[in-house]
Amino acid sequence: MKAEFHSAINALSQHIIGKPEQIKLAITCLLANGHLLIEDLPGMGKTTLSHALASVFGLEFSRIQFTSDLLPADMLGVNIFNAQKQAFQFQPGPVFNQLVLADEINRASPKTQSALLEAMEEQQVSIDGVTYALPTPFFVIGTQNPSHQAGTYPLPESQLDRFLMRISLGYPSWEAEKAMLNAGSQRNHSSLETVVAKETLLDMQQQVSQLHCSDAVINYILRLVNLSRDDSTYPHPLSPRASKALMQAAKAWAFLHDRRYVVPEDVQATFTAVAEHRLRPTADAYHNEGILSDQLLESVDPLAA
Repeated sequence: MKAEFHSAINALSQHIIGKPEQIKLAITCLLANGHLLIEDLPGMGKTTLSHALASVFGLEFSRIQFTSDLLPADMLGVNIFNAQKQAFQFQPGPVFNQLVLADEINRASPKTQSALLEAMEEQQVSIDGVTYALPTPFFVIGTQNPSHQAGTYPLPESQLDRFLMRISLGYPSWEAEKAMLNAGSQRNHSSLETVVAKETLLDMQQQVSQLHCSDAVINYILRLVNLSRDDSTYPHPLSPRASKALMQAAKAWAFLHDRRYVVPEDVQATFTAVAEHRLRPTADAYHNEGILSDQLLESVDPLAA
């Protein structure tokens, strides 16, 4: 693994104790130039991880607290009349940042949720017929509460599909929670130093996109995707966007482990995070995380790819 990422993972592990796999997946998603959905109960460290990622990678950060009365303009921005210039001026909203935390995204109305779609897909927003480019890099972390909690609106499949990966932090182990309690207020994300500069991150994202993926690995990905379409076990088969996402994630995982090519194990390592929220698009899917994706992986022999 590259030295920069060793340092980044170590720094993040001081704030998210006992979750090295989830931290690596979050960094993988950032390297793959995608967006991340963190789905879990309140108080599990979703917001803490988002703040820490912004600090470690030196990204401009904003947090949008999604509520039932949040309007698209509150997030995207609005044109305000300037009396001195006798003209309307655009006032950017909090979405104009490099790392945007969409906190409790499923507490907002569908109209507000859908306002993020253009930003996540095109890295731009359109206000009153004018298009505004968003910063680079642009990384959205959406956090989501289980659907059985009061005041939640399920994310539509089209929006779930915009998130490259979904992870769940889960309860910490006894030892990890004890270490967290002993640390107390010393774990302040604002004290984290930048480990990977923004320019370095952009260069690495470009390198990830250029990684070699052989026909054999591509065939493996296609067999996984097509099996979900041919088997009635999966009510929500994987789309072509999902197959692209899986290849992106596998490339980023390979790069994170200092390889210039993708192997089937890279696909397997990222498959659950990429596929599960698409195969089972419900907000309480974390209770059974990995069941459907594990079935798919077991059905396809990587050596026969």
